[in-house]
Parts: sequence; C-alpha cells; structure tokens
Amino acid sequence: MNWDHPQPFILTLAPAAGDIDGLDHTNNAVYVQWCEKAGWAHSEALGLALADYRRLDRAMAIRRAEYDYILPTTAGEALLLGTWLYATDGKLNMERRFQLLRARDGVTVMRGRWELICIDISSGRARRMPPEFCAHYLPAVVA
Repeated sequence: MNWDHPQPFILTLAPAAGDIDGLDHTNNAVYVQWCEKAGWAHSEALGLALADYRRLDRAMAIRRAEYDYILPTTAGEALLLGTWLYATDGKLNMERRFQLLRARDGVTVMRGRWELICIDISSGRARRMPPEFCAHYLPAVVA
C-alpha cells in the first residue's frame, strides 16, 4: 500500500447503502465519522480509552480539522483508513493524520489532519498532557 507514513493504525471499512449521498458517492460527513472512529480505536490500542480521559479529567480535543476529498467512493467498496500521531510539542499539542485508501489498488481517496490540544474536561481550558498521555501517545508519534 502507498501509505504517507510508516506503520499506520488501520481500520478496514466499506461504505454502506446509508452512507451514500444523492451523487451516488460516500457522503463527506461519513469520512469525518470514520476518522473519529479511527482516532478512538487507535487511542484505545495505545492504552487510553474514554474512561481514562474521564478519570484523568483530560482530553485531546480537536482544535482544527482539515479533509481533502480526492476521489469518490461507492457502496460496498473495500477501504483502508490509516491514522498516525504526528507533530507534537510533548506538552499541550499533537497532530493526528489520516489517509483513506481503496483496498483494490492502494489509491488515496481522502486525507485528513486534526490539530489537537489537551484540555481539562471539566473546564474546557487548555492544560498540559498528563504523564499518562505522554507515556502512551509520545512513543507512537511519527518522527
């Protein structure tokens, strides 16, 4: 596969009939939902689930999101969604990137990027990543 970065965390997906819009393509909002699903699945695979966020009263919140829709996809088409943790200052900010490939030929159909900031859940204010976040997330950051 033609991944943008090495060793992605990968979800295997296929658009269902309800994911298709009036143009007979996967609706763009579905890609956003898939990215959220991949982000959580990757976080859980790294050892941090929503329950940990709540216990620590910290979360990595999306500050900014960008999606580049390159090619359409259709119902039942086999897709691979890769995600990586990327740039980070190791204290407050992190970036998550996404790449969606058609499984049959490895062609990229969508790329996405989130700028994440660590927040205190109870106040919504920016806070440093707790040591537990650093221990789980920073080793997974693409250099």
